[in-house]
Amino acid sequence: MPDVFTALAGQGSLVDALGQFARHPVHAYLFTGVRRAQAHDAVLAMAAALQCDQFGCGECETCRRVSAGNDPDVYVAERSGVSWRIDELREAERVSRRRPLAGAYQIVVIEDVELTMTGSSPSGSALLKSLEEPPARTVFLLSAEELPDALDTVVSRCVTIRLKPLGEQDIIEVLTREGADHAGAEVAARASQGDLRRARVLVRDHALAARLDQWRSVPDDLAGTPSSASQVVAAIQRSLDEAMAPLVLMQEEELSRRANEARELGQRSVANRREVEAQFKRELRRFRLDELRFGLSALTGVYRDRMVDALGEAREGSARDEQRIRVALGAIDALGEATRRLSSNVDETLLLHDLMFSLMVL
Repeated sequence: MPDVFTALAGQGSLVDALGQFARHPVHAYLFTGVRRAQAHDAVLAMAAALQCDQFGCGECETCRRVSAGNDPDVYVAERSGVSWRIDELREAERVSRRRPLAGAYQIVVIEDVELTMTGSSPSGSALLKSLEEPPARTVFLLSAEELPDALDTVVSRCVTIRLKPLGEQDIIEVLTREGADHAGAEVAARASQGDLRRARVLVRDHALAARLDQWRSVPDDLAGTPSSASQVVAAIQRSLDEAMAPLVLMQEEELSRRANEARELGQRSVANRREVEAQFKRELRRFRLDELRFGLSALTGVYRDRMVDALGEAREGSARDEQRIRVALGAIDALGEATRRLSSNVDETLLLHDLMFSLMVL
């Protein structure tokens, strides 16, 4: 079993299949089925196995170079917005035509390919063109959290690798293997919603429990005045700012590690540093959105529990009990609408104020 794949938690026999794919590659693989962290880890492991003479030993200079993001023959495409733009995919296609400088293959990594089908100018046709006539020594490694019907033509030109979703125990196993204590790993895994990268950040966040309590206390903190709603919003946003600190620290450590490995390999600086920093900025934006979703989910749970309690205690014809149920249902609807709005690039402050005012007047 190739050592580069051993870190992929919860994948069982699929690890052996990945090793065989690396030995007998085709022109394109599409990793799907789990959230971004595990798919990203799998893509990098596959890239290292393709370039390594021993198909992913995990110890050689090639494996280290690929894992550090410093291999000149592994190109990770970057997008500047929510969706992929045509010019970004054309640049990936241009790179795919290059001859490998040192490795066995020219590898092109394009993540979140479902986003080639969204936006005002979908770019899926540019990706399809790249996959239809690839050079003999080029391998595309794609990833997608989901496979919408619009992506069918892209899917048909790839070997699809369906990664198994990570359960809490899988994430706990990874976190404890990486040095976390078991109790902290349990809390982080529960709050991560199956996202390994997010779990790795949360396990460093000692304020996680306090932040969860803050969200759960929102109904009691809304005192029925606009000023109380504004105070709740301000407190939530301060907590969101603080929640970013562990991720910022992880990114700084990762950049430092890459710089050290680049020096060990005789390179003057981190390859594609500007692209790496742009990727970090996008990750920070995604993490903040995930934190908001986490909080909205926790708050929804509070109102759901209140509704269940009200239903259990309801007396026939009791106006008070009917009011409690109506308020809980209205709050759950308002929270569902706020969660949906997160996908439309709505202003965070505006969204939170609208939500708190809606909850306050129920």
